Amino acid sequence: MNDLLGGLVGALRLLLSGDPEIWSIVLLTLRVSGIALLISAVIGVPLGAWLAFRSFPGHRFLTTLIYTGMGMPPVVAGLAVYILLSRSGPLGMLGWLFTPRAMVTAQVLISLPLVIGLTTSAVEGVVPELRLQLKALGATERQIVQAILWEARAGMLVALVAGFGSIISEVGAVMLVGGNIERSTRVLTTAVVLETRKGAFDQALALGVILVALTFVLNALALRLRGYLAHARG
Repeated sequence: MNDLLGGLVGALRLLLSGDPEIWSIVLLTLRVSGIALLISAVIGVPLGAWLAFRSFPGHRFLTTLIYTGMGMPPVVAGLAVYILLSRSGPLGMLGWLFTPRAMVTAQVLISLPLVIGLTTSAVEGVVPELRLQLKALGATERQIVQAILWEARAGMLVALVAGFGSIISEVGAVMLVGGNIERSTRVLTTAVVLETRKGAFDQALALGVILVALTFVLNALALRLRGYLAHARG
């Protein structure tokens, strides 16, 4: 209990101290995970909805592949990105390895299957009777799709929340492709690992508290928005 209280006090002290290194770590964490989530949302939500509405040869295989990706260990995603971006890799000419861009790429690979899979489940979870009712009322196919997507809005937001949660707390992949370089690729999770290895447990605990608090606030806001969307009309 004393260690936890010490971590809370330490976290508050770190934030209020205005330490530029701490704030750069926090901001980089938000920037990397935020960009990765945005990319995953732009690609994953439309693709997930499309998979829910369409049936085609290979649909089952593609769905299985996506669900496999949902359970892929993050460090494996990091290894794949590392190989692609390494100097001898097919994308080595980009020079992204050990930069925030490599970290974003790894996090997209982690979160994208989650966003796609959960979006598909959310859209498929809309009651089938809705489609029949809309057809009976003379709605066009486009209007039916729009209505179903609107009904699935809360579930799709949950997909984004799950995607964000999977990457902001991830350490293996970003450590592998980012290198945990000070003032360049160091984020909260990798900073916690570093301070723990150094034996600076108070600092590590304080950084951990900041990470948990940050995740809590962002998820609380997302769930509040989910509640609003769930009760919205028209």
